[in-house]
Amino acid sequence: MRWIRFTAAGKTAYGILEGEQILEVAGDPFRGYERTQRRHALAQVKIEVPVIPGTFYCAGLNYTAHVIEQAQKRGVAPELPKRPDIGYRANNALIAHGETVVIPADASEKVQYEGELVVVIGKEAKHLTEKDALSAVLGYTIGNDVSERTWQRSDRTLWRAKNTDTFKPMGPWIETEVALDALETVVRVNGRETTRFATNEMLFGVATYLAAMTRYLTLHPGDVVWMGTDGASPDLRSGDVVEVEITGIGVLRNPFRRASA
Repeated sequence: MRWIRFTAAGKTAYGILEGEQILEVAGDPFRGYERTQRRHALAQVKIEVPVIPGTFYCAGLNYTAHVIEQAQKRGVAPELPKRPDIGYRANNALIAHGETVVIPADASEKVQYEGELVVVIGKEAKHLTEKDALSAVLGYTIGNDVSERTWQRSDRTLWRAKNTDTFKPMGPWIETEVALDALETVVRVNGRETTRFATNEMLFGVATYLAAMTRYLTLHPGDVVWMGTDGASPDLRSGDVVEVEITGIGVLRNPFRRASA
């Protein structure tokens, strides 16, 4: 099932995406819903961020090639994480599929994408085990963890580097039927493929992360966990269009524009 959050005729609602048609529901996938008789053509609605999370979590360095690439940029020897490491992002940075990432006028040229699998939590959970961890997951969507690398090196908390307004595209919908081992992440800039990797070849998988997290904190319906990225990104320029595709889920597409001074 594909859950989509959309706006039509000034009203924002959830719906079930069936091909190119949306069946609107009353309610939402987190607290309960009823199907209505209202249908909308996908091409005629505005796609919204699929969920506004109560808490926006993100995995630390979680793919081998990305760990090595980041270490090389810092001029240090790569050291793979020994355990899952979780951080946080800010909701102000979220934008939907199709919306524009705005690069601040004073940002450096080192603005890059990070295509990520996003886990959407479907029920309250604490003390999960790796065996039962996926039972807390409603489904999966796609994220682009836009990062300003010069600020990332200088700001201790990454508050600008990762959380500038518009730096977190997410969407276009939530897919509930996902075989993690079958997923592949492909990123294209202006239609040219720049990154490809097996999505589930993580240092620590979804179940491992959720079990580790819920030892100390409670996950709630609508929380999201961004699972990290692999490989390297080219520097992005004003006018570029980035597509993050995860096979079996969909394509998240966003143009980039640099703000005027």
